Amino acid sequence: MAWSLLARLLFSGAVIYSAFLLAPLGTQTAANLLFGAGLAALAVVFEAQLRDTSVPHMAGALVGGGAGLLAAKGVGAALYWANPADQRVAFLHTFVLLLFPYLGLVLGGRKGEWLEPTRLMSLFRATGPERRYKILDTSVIIDGRVADLCDTGFIDGTLVIPQFVLKELQLVADSADSMKRNRGRRGLDILQKIQKMAGTDVLVSDVDFPDVREVDLKLIELARTLSGKIVTNDFNLNKVAQLRGVQVLNINELANALKPVVLPGEIMKVFILKEGKEYNQGVAYLDDGTMVVVDNARKMISKTIDIVVTSVLQTTAGKMIFGRYLDPSQASGVEERPRSRSQVSPPPSTVTPSGVAVAPAAAPADVPRAASSAGK
Repeated sequence: MAWSLLARLLFSGAVIYSAFLLAPLGTQTAANLLFGAGLAALAVVFEAQLRDTSVPHMAGALVGGGAGLLAAKGVGAALYWANPADQRVAFLHTFVLLLFPYLGLVLGGRKGEWLEPTRLMSLFRATGPERRYKILDTSVIIDGRVADLCDTGFIDGTLVIPQFVLKELQLVADSADSMKRNRGRRGLDILQKIQKMAGTDVLVSDVDFPDVREVDLKLIELARTLSGKIVTNDFNLNKVAQLRGVQVLNINELANALKPVVLPGEIMKVFILKEGKEYNQGVAYLDDGTMVVVDNARKMISKTIDIVVTSVLQTTAGKMIFGRYLDPSQASGVEERPRSRSQVSPPPSTVTPSGVAVAPAAAPADVPRAASSAGK
C-alpha cells in the first residue's frame, strides 16, 4: 500500500507541475494548478475503479478499443470523397472516431473472458459433441460412492480431478492422525479404481488459480471455466456453488432421493437391533441407514417383526420413521384393512408416555418430541 500511495502522489505532483509550466488555461497560475489537480484526481479515481477489474476484462477492453480505432480510421478513409470543409462531414468524422473505440471498449471489456487460455484453445478444437465435465472434490473422493456410480454408468462425461484436489488428498494421506491418514489413502485407492474402469474418461487438470487460496473457491472457478458440474458431499460447498451459478451434483441428495417412500399406516418388516431411550421402545435400521423407532418392541430385540408406520419425520440430515409393533394376534386384522393412517388405531395398552404411538388424532407437535426420544 505504501508504494501505491507514493506512486499516486508522484503522479499527481507531475500533472500539477506540468499544468503550472505549460499553462493550458492561460497566465492564471491558480486556475492552471486547480486544473492539473482535477485531472490528477480523475486519473486516480479511474485507476481505483480499474483495480477491481480482472486482467482478462482489461485486456479485452484494450483489444476492443484498438480494434475500434482501426475501424474508425477505415471508415474515415472510405469517406475520402466527402468535402472535409463541410461542418457536417467534419462532425461525422469526429462521431465515427468516438463511436467505434467506445463500442470496442465496452464490448471488449464485457467479453474479456474469451481471452483466457482455455477459451482460446476451445476455438481451435475440432468440432464435435461437447464434453460434459464432472469435477470431483476431496469429500466425494474419500466417500467412495462415486466409484460405484461410475461403475453403474449413472455419471457420464469426463471426470476432472484437479491437481489442487490431489495435493489436498495427499496432505490428508500423509497426516500424523491415523484416522485422517486412512481416509486419505482410501481416497487415493478410489481414484485408482476409477481410472481402471473401462469406459470412464478421467482427466487430471493442471489448471490452477494462484489468486484464490481456498480449495472450494478454486473448484467453483474451475467449474465456471470448464462449464462443468461439481460432484461433492460438502453441504457448504453445495450452497456456495449454487449462489455462484455453478451446478452441483450432491451424492447425499441422490441417496436421500433414492430412499424408499414410506407412508403412515403401511406394514413393514424390521429387525430390532437395540433398546430405545424411552420405555418399551426398540430401534431398527433400514438397509439405507434410516432409523426406525418402534413402540412396544423392547422385548423383541434381535428379532424380525412386523410393524405399522405411525409417522415419518423428514429433516435435512435424513429421514426417521416411527412405528408400532403388531402382535401376531393383531397383525392379520390390521393387514386386512386399507393401509391408511386414519384406520390404524393402536390398542390402549400400547400407548407410551412419550406419545410416539398415538393414533391419527396425534398433534404434529408430537413428532419432534418423538425425535428426541430415539436411542442412539
